[in-house]
Amino acid sequence: MEVSKKASAARLERELAHLKIISRLLGHEMHAQNGQRILLSRDEVQEIQTSLDLFIEAASNSRSKNAAVQGVDPTPVASRNN
Repeated sequence: MEVSKKASAARLERELAHLKIISRLLGHEMHAQNGQRILLSRDEVQEIQTSLDLFIEAASNSRSKNAAVQGVDPTPVASRNN
C-alpha cells in the first residue's frame, strides 16, 4: 500500500512539472517587466502551449487508465460462513 502511494505521488509530481514550468516562466516575466502589460515572445508562448499540451495529454492518459481499472467488476466473495 505504501509503495502505491509513493508511486502515485511520483506520477502526480511528474504531471505537475509542466505546470510548474509555466508558472516559473510567467513569474519571471512579471518580475522582469514592470508595468500593466507583459510582452511575451512567440517562442515563450509556444513553450507555454507545449507545456499545457503535455500536461493535458498526461492527465488524459492517467484518467483513461483509471477508468479502465475502475471498470473491472470484482467477483463477490462471502466474508463469513454461517
